[in-house]
Amino acid sequence: MNFFELWLLIKPFLEILVLWWIFYRILLFFQGTRAFQVLKGITYLAIIFLLAQLLRFDTLNWLLMKFFAISILAMVILFQQELRHGLARLGRGHLFSLFLEESEVVAVISELSEAVFKLSEKRTGAIIAIERETKLTAYIESGVYIDGVVTSELIQTIFQHVSPIHDGGVVVRGQRIVAAACLFPLTDNQNLSKIIGTRHRAALGLTEHTDAVALLVSEETGEISIACDGKFIPVTGPERLQAILRDILISVTKGKK
Repeated sequence: MNFFELWLLIKPFLEILVLWWIFYRILLFFQGTRAFQVLKGITYLAIIFLLAQLLRFDTLNWLLMKFFAISILAMVILFQQELRHGLARLGRGHLFSLFLEESEVVAVISELSEAVFKLSEKRTGAIIAIERETKLTAYIESGVYIDGVVTSELIQTIFQHVSPIHDGGVVVRGQRIVAAACLFPLTDNQNLSKIIGTRHRAALGLTEHTDAVALLVSEETGEISIACDGKFIPVTGPERLQAILRDILISVTKGKK
């Protein structure tokens, strides 16, 4: 058996592997969105299409080719929001601030950590968004302008129930609290439990639309969590919280230098 015959033999299997990998990456791209289940179904159809090609089912091949041609256009129309969000995630960076030294970032993280654990002890709900590469100007404009240095005391004061600006979220830019009472978009994820409240849905929505990191304190349980890239990261203690934030906000910055 010469090389050409061997290539003809293994070529279909290589094509299957390549296409499988492509569809797998697409599924990961849309995971957590309402397009995910549709894409799973299309993946199964793609497997059937490949098998039909191998078995030379000409009529089935023709039907599936027509279906895929129509489905691509339909997906672009129906899921343009998911495509936009996904492409935005691919194109954005992961730096906290190009202008902050590592020691300054650590100081901000320390103040944020102290604040959320003090709020947790009092069962005071809170959501704090940390701006990174994607500007949060649109959300800042929906709130009340503060422009104060990030301190634990200021954050606790903002979220006290007697405060007129305790509803909504706080936006942190660099070492400053830019605004409070900001409105964040709710997540489009339909697979979340019904018991997850508006504050948590807003945190997920913000991190789906932008590269921001959101700190959350549950008013019902006092539990603390971090939202990043449309996912929750549980927090068990101050050291864990600070380690996660350092990893997100500092590690990549150091790698870029």
